[in-house]
Amino acid sequence: MSDHILVEMPSADPGVMVIRLNRPEKKNALTSAMYSRMTEALKDAERDDAVRTIAFLGTEGCFSAGNDMADFLTYAMSGALQEPAAFGLLKALATASKPMVSGVDGLAIGIGTTLHMHCDLTIASDRSLFKTPFVDLALVPEAGSSLLAPLVMGHQRAFALLALGEGFSANQAREAGLIWKVVASEAVEAETLSLAANLAAKPVQALKIARDLVRGDRDSLLTRMQEELDHFVAQLKSAEARGAFEAFMRRKTS
Repeated sequence: MSDHILVEMPSADPGVMVIRLNRPEKKNALTSAMYSRMTEALKDAERDDAVRTIAFLGTEGCFSAGNDMADFLTYAMSGALQEPAAFGLLKALATASKPMVSGVDGLAIGIGTTLHMHCDLTIASDRSLFKTPFVDLALVPEAGSSLLAPLVMGHQRAFALLALGEGFSANQAREAGLIWKVVASEAVEAETLSLAANLAAKPVQALKIARDLVRGDRDSLLTRMQEELDHFVAQLKSAEARGAFEAFMRRKTS
């Protein structure tokens, strides 16, 4: 299980912590254990002065297919009162003090899309697809995306992404401001790590101040994330969500 999230500090890229989603047989679908490991890694990065930049990567052809649906269904049926493990990661992303970059090749679904809204620069391959089918699963937007997406791309594009569930190609995502650069699939990892290393080499305090000024106050983001979570958990336990999850699982096994 622990190898589903790989965390390393490559010797070739001093100051860079790489967090890699590594469950390709399940299209890097995120389980509670994977969320917890990523949260732990971000907390470690906050405490370690040797970490200057964080880079998120997936595997060839897939960043993430989103939350593991079996995990969703288990949580929905359990009547659990605690917040989902995903929320720990989302809070860590929203409050991270160090620059974060990401590289996407292929599928980026649900949290596989919204995670990048917390990154400062995202590289994507020309075959990438960004999609958030929250409403189709009787759920609601998460990760503060209902606040961040309209700020970045305007109401109509944000509504198309988050409510309509429309998929965005890499070029559409770049035009919308969701990502920074589109490259060939074989160049994603090298470009992402080069960006991370470039940032890691900059004066630490000056970069932190610049990033904080650009990102602005995070209190409103955390407030929106909590509001989303309240709705998300309520919907997660709803009859319509259970029906949507069960229908999804039936389609996968048929």
